[in-house]
Amino acid sequence: MDMPDRILIVDDDSSIAEILEFNLKNENFEVTTAISAEEALNQPLHEFQLILLDVMMGGMSGYKMAEKIRKDGLVTPIIFLTAKDTENDLLTGFSVGADDYISKPFSIKEVIARVKAVLKRAEKSDSHKIKEDILSFGDFSLNFNLKELKINHHPIPLTKTEFELLSLLAKHPERMFSRENIINKLWSETPFITDRTVDVHIARLRKKLGAYASVISNKTGYGYRFNMDAS
Repeated sequence: MDMPDRILIVDDDSSIAEILEFNLKNENFEVTTAISAEEALNQPLHEFQLILLDVMMGGMSGYKMAEKIRKDGLVTPIIFLTAKDTENDLLTGFSVGADDYISKPFSIKEVIARVKAVLKRAEKSDSHKIKEDILSFGDFSLNFNLKELKINHHPIPLTKTEFELLSLLAKHPERMFSRENIINKLWSETPFITDRTVDVHIARLRKKLGAYASVISNKTGYGYRFNMDAS
């Protein structure tokens, strides 16, 4: 039996949160609520399949929360709930990483339909990614399942951390990862990791990549990304 999708509701209006929670639970979703962005950020956000996020809240706004978690690398779908529905508001919402936008007041049927549609898109995207377990171009082949890198058909020995670092960048070629992003992803349980640690691992990895060293590119002040066009 499939596990129910987990949804996080973030809204400082408890009556709206309760109505949403009740109706989503009736649709067999597992629901958690938070009354502020600050409380929501203390949740294990990567465990949720969707976030319903109010825009106007006391303290941190929904826009700010969305911007923060996107910068931290979280790709969980976000649907904004808001009374603000001008074109500029919509553009702001999508620019900070929203997947959909529902204006208040809303009908519960509309919310449920939008939630299911966004989850379906995300599931389709995920299943597509799972099939693509090998990234290859030229003589470069990175097998995410076998944890193996081959260049010119020869296995390149990588440490666990080096492989995880390369995989992180390669799976998200459209993203620039700051050193802080990388530390949060790879060394979240390890204290006292510095930016220098990231740079040293990148340097070692580039050395092992040889002719393909340039696929890991950097932009001063921003971080690192995987760039096949640079190979």
